[in-house]
Formats: sequence, C-alpha cells, structure tokens
Amino acid sequence: MLNFTDVSLRRGPRLLFEQVNLIIHQGQHVGITGANGTGKSSLFALIRGELHSDLGEFSMPRNVVIAHVAQETPALDREAIEYVMDGDSELRRIQADIAQAEGAGDGTHLAQLHSEIEAIDGYSARSRAARLIQGLGFATEQEFVPVREFSGGWRMRLNLAQALMCRSDLLLLDEPTNHLDLDAVIWLQDWLRSYSGTLLLISHDRDFLDTVVDNIAHVEHQTIRLYRGNYTEFERYRAEQLKQQQAAFEKQQREIAHIHSFVDRFRAKASKAKQAQSRLKALDKMESIVQAHVDSPFGFSFSEPEKLPRPLLRMEKLSVGYAGNVLLNNVELFISPGDRIGLLGANGAGKSTLIKLLAGELLPVAGELIQAKDFSVGYFAQHQLEQLRVDQSPFQHMQQLAPQESEQSLRNYLGGFGFVGERVDEKVAIFSGGEKARLVLAMLAYQQPNLLLLDEPTNHLDIDMRHALSMALQDYSGAMVIVSHDRHMLRSTCDSFLLVADGRVSEFDGDLDDYRQWLTKRLSSNEPASDAEDKTNSSQSKKLKRQQEAEKRKRLQPLKKEIRLLEAELEKLNSELDDIGAALADPGIYQDQERQKLQQLLARQGDSKSKRDEIEESWFLLSEELHLLEQEENQQ
Repeated sequence: MLNFTDVSLRRGPRLLFEQVNLIIHQGQHVGITGANGTGKSSLFALIRGELHSDLGEFSMPRNVVIAHVAQETPALDREAIEYVMDGDSELRRIQADIAQAEGAGDGTHLAQLHSEIEAIDGYSARSRAARLIQGLGFATEQEFVPVREFSGGWRMRLNLAQALMCRSDLLLLDEPTNHLDLDAVIWLQDWLRSYSGTLLLISHDRDFLDTVVDNIAHVEHQTIRLYRGNYTEFERYRAEQLKQQQAAFEKQQREIAHIHSFVDRFRAKASKAKQAQSRLKALDKMESIVQAHVDSPFGFSFSEPEKLPRPLLRMEKLSVGYAGNVLLNNVELFISPGDRIGLLGANGAGKSTLIKLLAGELLPVAGELIQAKDFSVGYFAQHQLEQLRVDQSPFQHMQQLAPQESEQSLRNYLGGFGFVGERVDEKVAIFSGGEKARLVLAMLAYQQPNLLLLDEPTNHLDIDMRHALSMALQDYSGAMVIVSHDRHMLRSTCDSFLLVADGRVSEFDGDLDDYRQWLTKRLSSNEPASDAEDKTNSSQSKKLKRQQEAEKRKRLQPLKKEIRLLEAELEKLNSELDDIGAALADPGIYQDQERQKLQQLLARQGDSKSKRDEIEESWFLLSEELHLLEQEENQQ
C-alpha cells in the first residue's frame, strides 16, 4: 500500500532519512519507533503530501482515504458530537446532497441518496460517534457541549474521535495516548485492534504497541527498518542482532589489526612489498561494520532522602473537593517509606485531586491529614512544565537550585538527562515538551524528597527516557504515588494500586489485567446501543439469547485449547532460537574451521524463524477470534 524506494528526506540542512526502501502492505498495523527528533513525524508529513522526498520516490494508490489527528481545534460553537461526526466526510456530503434534493423536490435522487447513506451505515453514525466520545472519557451530557468550552487536552480527544469516525483506509496516529488517561488508553487499544485498515502508530508506550501493532518500523541511523512482530519481539530480535553485529565488528577489528601489523613489519622489505600493498588494498575494500551501540543517552538516580520518618503521612476520614463540592469522601490512607502506589480510576474520578492533596496544593474539607515532622514532597505535574523560566537554560535552572555545586558537577548531572553540548546553555523557550519534562525531572531528582508524586510523568518522553525513569524509581528509597497511562511504567514501579472511583479511595486487589476486566464490565453497563442493536434486543426472545450464549461458550473451549498448544510450540521455538543466538554470539563460531557449523546454525535459525512466523500468525488470528468472542460475552 505504501512504497518507499530509495527515499531521502531533509528538514533544512539536517538529513533525516537516506535511501529508505520500505513497503507497508494493506491492513498492516505498524508501530513507528525511534528517539525523539529522528524524523517520525516528518515521515507522516511525507505520507500526507505536506513534504516531498529530496531523493527517491514515495507512492501509494490513488483515492486512499487518510485519517489523522488534527493538531489545532478552533473554538467552535458546534456541539461535540456533531464535530466528531464531521470526521465522516462522505456521510456529511450525502447529508448535504439530501438537503439539496429535498429543497428541489427531486424524489428519485432522494431515494438514491438514502440508499447510499444506508450502504455506509449512515443511520447509526450518531450512536457510533457517541460510543467514540464515551470511550475516550467524555460523559454523556458532554456530547452536546460546544467545542469551544473544552480545554486543550479535551479538544485533542475530540480530534482523535473525529479521526476514528472517518471510515479510512489509512490511519496515522502520532502519540495518541499523550492526552489520555489509562481507561481511555485501554479503550483505544481495543478499538485499534479491530481497525481493518492500515495503521501507522507513533508511540513510546510499550504495552500499547505490544497490543496494537504487528510490525515495528524503527527509525535509527538515518534509515528505517521494518521488523515483524510487536515491540517486545522487536526488542528481542534487535538485541540478538546487535550481539551478532558486535561479534562481527570485533572479528573485523582483529583482522584489521593483523593486516596493519603485517604491513608495518614488511612494508620496507622488497620481498614482501607486493604482499604488503595487496593487504592494504584488501583493507580499503573491506566493508566497514559499525560497532553496536545500545547504551541509553539517559542515566540518573533520585537523591537519597535525608530522613525517612515512618509513616510519612496519614489521612483519617478525610474529604476533599472544590468550591464546596466534595469529590472524595472518607479517605483512609497511610504512606510509609518504600511504598510504591499506583492510582487507578476513570478520568475525573479524583486521581489528580488526591495527588494535589498530598502535594499540599489542596486543603481537606473535613478529616485529618497528618504529616511527619521531616516530611518532604517532590511533585511532577504537566502544569509545572509551563512554569519553567523560558528565558533561562537548563544549567541556569540547576544553578539556582544548587548554587553550592560546581559548574562541571551540574553539567555532568544534566548530561544524565540528555542535556549535552550546547543544549545545556540553550533557552527553555525553544525546548520540546519532552525536553521540558526531562528538565523538570532533573530538578525533582536532584532534591531530596521522601515522597514522590508523579502525575502522568511519561507524557512526551521517549522509550529510552521512560526506561531510565523506571530504573531510577526502582532504586528510590522513599515513597512514591503515581498516575500514569503507561502500563509498563506502572508494572515496573508499583507494588500496590488504589482505586479512585465513586467518591472513594480503596485498595485494588489485583493487577492491571484485573483492572482492565473491571473496567470492561463497568463500561459495558453504560455503553449506548445502536439503533440496530436496540431493534435486535427488543425482538430477540430470551430462549434464543440463552442458546446463542451457550453456543459461544462451546466455541471458546477448542479455541483456548488450540491457542495453548500454539503457545507451547512458540515457547519451544523461542528457546531454540535463544540457544542459536547464544551460539552465534560466540566469536569463535566465525573462525574458518567452524564455517560448516556456522552455516548449519544459520540454516536452523532461518527454518525456526519461518516456522515461528507461521505459528505466530495462526496464534494471532485465533487470539483475535477468541478476544472478539469473549468481548461479545462480556457485553451480554
């Protein structure tokens, strides 16, 4: 569907891609990964026709309907649901033609137009738009609120809903989860899994990528490589690839050193001069193997708190809210050093309110909040990014925070957050959202809080920085409370979860998979039914419904059994591939006397990978079928 042939792309003097050869087929779901600034968003601009390649050719079929999320939303008086429905441009065109035909009294044309609108399922468009809006976190009554009354983050959700409303062939999503909470992320991933078109998704959320995509296009070293599988499979394959590359690099370096040694010894001897020249020519022709670089540019830790009183704070029968409206009631909470708490709950349920209460930005309406004598809090929130001094540099920010530290010490410290070279002294005004977030984290990590409060800390951060943050949090000896839509971050840093729902804060007895099941049941009880569904439900007898449910359950059991068998085969093949990869990582296998063994290993590796790909394809199709059936059951 998308064909890149020797494509090179520049933005100003900077080369983003060079000689990219890539084919993306219809129906593939492809995750676009790579560090910030490598050109992922420019790739989307090229596909949309906003940029043109400097060299090579990009092509796709004519009349491909492309949907993407608009970055700007005008302050419209239009109702939210009507704005979302505008995403279906064909529906709007037919509706306009119907109004014109009605005005002209053209009955024949009207009949044709109503057939067209039925063909595109246009009569259920409003209920489809309502499901999109509610899935992305809007309340039912907000469907009729004018767009201009929503904040910037909520307008971005409306833009996302409008893009999903489009019956597109190609969907381009650039960090769609940045403005979503965890509930909306879970809903969106399920929607995208069932999307039948071609999906290109830029994301730094590992769990989201793992669930949604079946290929990874990795942008690195001014090229793009396509890998089969989700993000976890890409990481595994790339690690093996880098091991082999490093082994080949080290072997080549030994060969180069040997040739140089020979030349240095015999260049001056007449009898060996020709051989020396021959070796030099061979060296010139030798293809250079690049050394494998896997180190993250980020590496930092949170400073050890001076004191760790126990408990740090406690809340007893506490109530909190805004302008006399109590949002959370009767909260009982104890936080001690070493606690790793993740907050779960729908948007607007009170997670950020609880964080602000802990941070001291809100006072309780009733009850007691008792802090330890040496209580010290470090608070990360999105609004703090805008409170950075735009006319100052990262170094100046740190210098004001720690005037006693030497200049070199502060520069070395900032280097761990990716501020190196001239970037340390450049003004914050020109920084991206990710760079601002890194600077706030740098300032927060330098201080010595014994309670860290993190409200969506991963927004705008790439995968390397997210990994560095999770590693730093795991080593932190104080307590932590986090709100995040990044499930990998929650899994790797949290020991317990609190559920904020229905005006209460309670322990959640389960993990994130359990929370997803809880959320699915909660959403299904409130999900609006389409007109067609209403008619079906009203006419279907209870007896027939029970028979259908029994039939579905019968269909689940053999699917589950077949999936388990495939998983066992996959586990065996992956274990075999790990063994082969370990053998190929041994530099000794590349010696001449091991050539036959090397060829056998490579042949086995190729066969095993082909077989794994076939089994994975079968597993994916069966898992998708099982997921859809289970979803139907849950919604009954």
